[in-house]
Amino acid sequence: MKVTSYYPVIMTDAVTDTATFYQRHFGFVPAFESDWYVHLTLASDSGVNLAILDGAHGTIPASGRGRVSGLLLNFEVEDVDAEHARLVEAGLPILLPIRDEDFGQRHFITADPNGVLIDIIKPIPPSADFAAQYAPEAMP
Repeated sequence: MKVTSYYPVIMTDAVTDTATFYQRHFGFVPAFESDWYVHLTLASDSGVNLAILDGAHGTIPASGRGRVSGLLLNFEVEDVDAEHARLVEAGLPILLPIRDEDFGQRHFITADPNGVLIDIIKPIPPSADFAAQYAPEAMP
């Protein structure tokens, strides 16, 4: 299989509110907008995509309809502390306070209006215990 694109699709009953959230707080812009589906691209990198879909839409098999659950979106950023300060100032919930992890991340977790978790990450050097688990080319 040759993959030409890959992006998550958040199924929700609040398409417009969810799309607005990602535009306002994370710099996405619409590439396609309808009342049941919005395709977003990151303004600074059109290769980063996210879609919002009405979970009751007829294109979804009945057995799969509903709202998103169990999803965690990771956004790797250059300055996690600045993003933390910005999102705290914007009033987003901070579900996991900013902290360093031995496995090689400085991060915090917030959530979108649907409860989708958003992990804002800055890769950092892992502890010696975790460094051995990385492929050499994947070391932060």
